[in-house]
Amino acid sequence: MNNLQLQRILNDKLSPELIKDYAPNGLQVEGSKTINKVVTGVTASQALIDKAIELGADAILVHHGYFWKGEPEPIVGMKGRRIRSLIKNDINLYGYHLPLDIHPQLGNNARLAQLLDIDVEGGLEGHAQSVAMHGRLKQALSGAEFAKRIDKALHREPLHIAPENADKMIETVGWCTGGGQDYIQLAADNDLDAFISGEISERTTFVAREQDIHYFSAGHHATERYGIKALGEWLAAEHGLDVTFVDINNPV
Repeated sequence: MNNLQLQRILNDKLSPELIKDYAPNGLQVEGSKTINKVVTGVTASQALIDKAIELGADAILVHHGYFWKGEPEPIVGMKGRRIRSLIKNDINLYGYHLPLDIHPQLGNNARLAQLLDIDVEGGLEGHAQSVAMHGRLKQALSGAEFAKRIDKALHREPLHIAPENADKMIETVGWCTGGGQDYIQLAADNDLDAFISGEISERTTFVAREQDIHYFSAGHHATERYGIKALGEWLAAEHGLDVTFVDINNPV
């Protein structure tokens, strides 16, 4: 497959033009014109690039790519080493950030809902491009029971901040994978019982305690493994590419 053809296929599937993002979506570093082998992963770290080189990949497809708004522009240091590795080995780098978070079938939020057995009811922000979602459990659970479900599904014990009424049962849930902890306020405003994200800030603790909502910090990496994995599986099934998902461990 041609590298620009792959970008068109990904753009058609994820519609990046519909959402304002913090980094360019699509082909970020150009490599070989012909793509046969693709490596997928959460972040375009040096470790992922090295593994792609080892596997003979023509392309790397990630959720967290390069050229974020506000970052230093010079291609030096760590950034220079990563990009030199890609260019030297003729590897294309594709990155899709928010479009992969919100996709209704392959997105990080959609996949997290599947893993946690949450029925999706809609966007927490009230529109189709919402990066936070809300839904409902089929059966109400205690905070401890829901924490165990998250642990089992993501292979990571979440940090659970209970509200002052720690015995409050959970039926309605909001979530935003990755660094979406501040959507807890919107979840509280909508009277949800719990909110899940990847990270936690100091202020999140007090919002949860004082506004009667359970909060679960389940890991930025852990909550965002599954969208990029699903996208790669879709490419393999629908377009015949050889795709390998590589999970570079990240405790954050």
